[in-house]
Amino acid sequence: MTALRPEQDGEAGGFEDAVRRLDDPLNDPLPGQHPSPWFRPSGAQEQEQGAQPESQQERPRVEESKRRIEPEPEWYDPQGYAQDWYGGGTQQQRVSEPVPEPVHAPVREEPEPGPVRDDETVALRTADTRRIVETPPATGGRAARRRAAKRGGGRHSAATATEQEQGSETGADGKPLSRVEARAAARAAKPGAGVIASRAVGEVFISIGVLMLLFVTYQLWWSNIRAHDIAGSARHSLEDEWANGERKPGAFEPGQGFAILYIPKLDVVVPIAEGISKPQVLDKGMVGHYDKDSIPTAMPDAKQGNFAVAGHRNTHGEPFRFINRLEPGDPIVVETQDKYYVYKMASILPQTMPSNTAVLNPIPADSGFTKPGRYITLTTCTPEFTSTYRMIVWGKMVEERPRSKGKPDALVE
Repeated sequence: MTALRPEQDGEAGGFEDAVRRLDDPLNDPLPGQHPSPWFRPSGAQEQEQGAQPESQQERPRVEESKRRIEPEPEWYDPQGYAQDWYGGGTQQQRVSEPVPEPVHAPVREEPEPGPVRDDETVALRTADTRRIVETPPATGGRAARRRAAKRGGGRHSAATATEQEQGSETGADGKPLSRVEARAAARAAKPGAGVIASRAVGEVFISIGVLMLLFVTYQLWWSNIRAHDIAGSARHSLEDEWANGERKPGAFEPGQGFAILYIPKLDVVVPIAEGISKPQVLDKGMVGHYDKDSIPTAMPDAKQGNFAVAGHRNTHGEPFRFINRLEPGDPIVVETQDKYYVYKMASILPQTMPSNTAVLNPIPADSGFTKPGRYITLTTCTPEFTSTYRMIVWGKMVEERPRSKGKPDALVE
C-alpha cells in the first residue's frame, strides 16, 4: 500500500477527530452543523476534488477497486438521524459517497453461490459456447489407478474407472480402501473350499440326473419306436420271402424270423424269430422261440408238444405288455409260410420264479393240462418294469388252416 504523504497529515488528523466524535453520541453535531467528514454532500466532494491538485486527485487503484467491491454503508442517514432525535427538522441531502477509509488490508467477502448459469437460457448457442466439465481426480489406491489406466489408456479415464470401482473398493464408512485392505476384501469375497465342494457335488448330481432322465426317455420312448421299426421291417421282409417262395420250411438260424404272432384282442402283430437272445431278438421288438440253445420246445407244426415263446413286457416294443388281460377262449394265432395255427387261451400263471422251467414242459406244469397235446406258452417279466418274476399264459391249439384257404375267422373278425 502507498504511505500517506506529508501534505495529507492534516486530513488524517481530521479523520481521527471524526472517529473520536463518533464514539459518543453526545458529541455528534446538530443537524446542519459540522457534518461528519465521513458523509459529505456530493457537491462538496466535487469541489474538494476540483481544488486539489492533479496528483492528489489520483487515487490508488487498490482503493478504487475497494470502493467497487465494498457496498456503500447505509447505517448512517443524516435525515433519518434528525427525524429520530428532533422529530423532523432540516432536510439535508443524503451523502452519496463516503470519505475514504483508513488504509488497511481489505476484507474480501466471498460471493454467495448462485444458480448455475446456463448459456442456452441466456442467448442463442454459438459454436464456441461450450461447458467445460472438469474431470474429478482419481480416487482409491495406487492399484486402482493402475487398473483404470490400463483399461482406459490414460489419467482422464482412470478417474471414471475408479469411480465405477468405488463400490467394491470402499469401506463401510465410504472411504477408499488401501491396497492391502482391498486385497484382503477380495480374498474374503472369494468362495471357500466348502462352497466350491458343494458346488462341485451339486453339478455332479445335476449331471447324473440329466443322464438318468435321458436314459429313461430312451428306454420308455425311443427304444419302443426303434423296436417297432425293426420288427415291422422284419415282418415285411418275411412276408415278401413267403410270397416269392424263397423261404423253405425247416430249421432256422438264431435270430432268423420264421413266423408271425397275432393276438387280436391286444392288437399285437409281431414276427417270431429263433432263439431268445436279447440283443438279436427280444431287444429288436420281436418274439423269441425257445430253441435248442436255451430250452428246446416244439415247433407249431409238431404233432405233439409245447410251442413256447418269450417277449418283453416293457420297452423295446413291449409286445407282451398286456397279456395279463387275456381271458380263456381269446384267440392266439401263429402264421407260418404254409399254415395258420389257431390257439385258444386256456389259463394264466400270474407270477412264478424265473428258474421254474417246468412251465415249458410238453405237458406244462401248473397249466391245468393233464395229457399230451399241442400247446402254446407265452412268457414275460412281471411286475412291470422289473424282471424279478415271470408271468405265464397257456393256450391250446383248436385249428390248423392252410394259407391257401385264406385267413382264419379269428383274424377276419
